[in-house]
Amino acid sequence: MIRVAVVEDFDLLREDLRELIAGQEDMEVAWEAGNGQDAVERAAKQDADIVLMDIEMETVNAGILAAERIRDQGRGQQVVFLTAHETDQTIIAAMGTGAVDYVVKGCRDEDILAHIRNVYEGKPVMESRIQETIMREYTRLQRSERSLLFFINNVSQLTAAERELLRLLLDGKKVKEIALARCVEINTVKTQIKGLLRKFGCGRTKEIVSMIRELNISHLF
Repeated sequence: MIRVAVVEDFDLLREDLRELIAGQEDMEVAWEAGNGQDAVERAAKQDADIVLMDIEMETVNAGILAAERIRDQGRGQQVVFLTAHETDQTIIAAMGTGAVDYVVKGCRDEDILAHIRNVYEGKPVMESRIQETIMREYTRLQRSERSLLFFINNVSQLTAAERELLRLLLDGKKVKEIALARCVEINTVKTQIKGLLRKFGCGRTKEIVSMIRELNISHLF
């Protein structure tokens, strides 16, 4: 049986998805959640093969943040985004979490089921619109060896905490402000910054911020 988790804040849609999955001979609903935070907590305790994840829930990017944290749990639950959002920036940010597929709401039930089965079999088949968006981004990054290596070896390997730290650095926050915003000790922030510097091969955080802006990938954070 394919164990599918459903994360959707709209109750009626979540119920429809639950009934759709439960009605399949080869699928069962593993768990469900109505917001990103609840999804992270449930994923840490309950197994699932695939997580159908909405993006805009308690915040506009709640699903993306939840997907990062579920990935970092290392329990092997693969995320498939099922969302109404289809802007290029949203698609790239979402797929940057390590998700395996991206489905736009409004498609047929049969299509959703096909995406689930393909992912479970290890052969995800993305819609052409999603493939084109990702390939355009890949082509843009491939224009220089530095960009390509940056994307593959650094950005895709960042933890959720490191992404949050980078977001604050991109906002121009200082160490004390970051510690206050994250409710942690200043030494904790300094330690995390040292880890970032090692990953990016830089001597100062300003170099990382400048690199991200030059590559025009601030939206990934």
